[in-house]
Amino acid sequence: MKPSGYPFEELAPAHMLVVDMDEKVVERNLKPSTDTDTHLYVYKNRPDIFGMVHTHSPYASSFAVLGQPIPACLTASAMLGGEIPIGGYAPIGGADIGQEIISKIGRANAIIMQNHGVFTIGSSAQQATKMAVEVEEIAKITHLAMLRGKPILLTPDQINYMVGLYRNEYGQR
Repeated sequence: MKPSGYPFEELAPAHMLVVDMDEKVVERNLKPSTDTDTHLYVYKNRPDIFGMVHTHSPYASSFAVLGQPIPACLTASAMLGGEIPIGGYAPIGGADIGQEIISKIGRANAIIMQNHGVFTIGSSAQQATKMAVEVEEIAKITHLAMLRGKPILLTPDQINYMVGLYRNEYGQR
């Protein structure tokens, strides 16, 4: 976990904390992020998740402040499971965000939390990070398209086909 309130410009791998499932810091002597309970709730309730990333990336967060999901209008959206859902508002500092993530994320690998930001999940920290980068790229392209008109959404069949492709065939094994 990232230490709470630690300046990003000073953050180095040596500052990252290891926290057990009971929120006990087992490596380093810094206070963990206020998002720790959120992460632990998700890990405890989704045994398939081994990595989680939280960002306030600007394009994706613009959907969060509008309370809107990011629609599936790019084939890359299928990498994330299709439309990126919106979770309701939940205060930071406890398990409330984690509960909302579990309640609303469905088969997606990302969720936008209203008035907050992005949470991505994956089978590893590396995969969750890749998903966070993809969310912002998709949000940026979708935002720009929405400035020019109404994006053409992928159909459920197109999304299902692409989800299968991304999950079963895409990339190196």
